[in-house]
Amino acid sequence: MQKFETVKGNAIPLNRADVDTDQIIPAQYLKRIERSGFGPFAFETWRKDPNFVVNNPAYQGAPILLAGPNFGCGSSREHAPWAIEDLGIRAIVAPSFADIFRNNCAKIGLLTVVLPQEDINHLMARAEELPNSQLVIDLATQTISTADGSFSRSFEIDPNVKHNLLGGFDDIALTLLDDEKISAFEAQRDNALYPSLTLAG
Repeated sequence: MQKFETVKGNAIPLNRADVDTDQIIPAQYLKRIERSGFGPFAFETWRKDPNFVVNNPAYQGAPILLAGPNFGCGSSREHAPWAIEDLGIRAIVAPSFADIFRNNCAKIGLLTVVLPQEDINHLMARAEELPNSQLVIDLATQTISTADGSFSRSFEIDPNVKHNLLGGFDDIALTLLDDEKISAFEAQRDNALYPSLTLAG
């Protein structure tokens, strides 16, 4: 997956609480087995409203999504983070997230940042009033700030999640980090115990 170090850009102010995974990506699209191509269907029901914030040209290409509390609640579908990622979003900032959704985001390199509600309210209002205003999220220093320096906050993140995001390590990449150890174990194993795993030389 793509490494996450720093992201800078404007933010989409999705000022709604309890946005569930069915609202993020409707169930009829869960039959798709590809991980990409879900972006056009993200928030499909709401996007039928021309005034829905994601439809606003001012936020096109924004890499950051601001959201309300309990974002990503509902079913555990992995397609929800896939759809958001396919919109070009690299980070979601909210007061709280559903645990399974947050874990699924981490697995694909999508950063989730938790800030107090009052900070979210401030950033929401700023993004609504100044759509082109930019935020900077620095994962190494665990900070989020406005590009003009008028606002800056630190955020907490699980150390393992931080390591994986900075390195671009998904589950497969993490396994491959131990490739030499695995190969050494395979070479030393007792062929009498694992005869089917050894090819005759």
